[in-house]
Amino acid sequence: MKKLFLICSILILISCQKEVDTTFLIGKEHVGKLKKNTPLKDLETIYALDSIVRDTLSSRIGSAKGKVRIYEKGGAHLLTLTPSADSLPVIENIRIFDPRFKTDKGIGVQSNFKQIKDAYPLRKVVTSMNNVVIFLKNSDMYFTISKEELPSSLRYAASTNIEAVQIPDEAKVKYLMVGWD
Repeated sequence: MKKLFLICSILILISCQKEVDTTFLIGKEHVGKLKKNTPLKDLETIYALDSIVRDTLSSRIGSAKGKVRIYEKGGAHLLTLTPSADSLPVIENIRIFDPRFKTDKGIGVQSNFKQIKDAYPLRKVVTSMNNVVIFLKNSDMYFTISKEELPSSLRYAASTNIEAVQIPDEAKVKYLMVGWD
């Protein structure tokens, strides 16, 4: 009888677990309400309670021309989406603006370099004119850090390839992007 009671109690506890809210969760195949294969034409349904602003080059929301910006009704800029050029466009690139978007490890636009490298293995660091782009292993997510966050000896050297060990732990993220191909 005790075993039956114990089994019933465990089943009740398991069934009472709260469902995780994924509205602002960045995962391998999704960013909040968006999935990797979400057609662009579905944005009006997904973000029906929010505001969708598209570039003026785009004549309709399903068009692959121009970026699409998603704002909360209160005005907060959530995301900027870049569609693919396919005949049935899907979301190819996402720039995350809202600090509520985070990974399951707590990484978001307000993270610093130390938090990123402690949470995820780095794949490579690419140096550009004004920024350093950090790519992660086994992830579609990547981060841009401004060279302004680097020591002055690295800021102005255009030909220097910057390595991860040269980036200060406290360097702040400039952009958080997700690129789906």
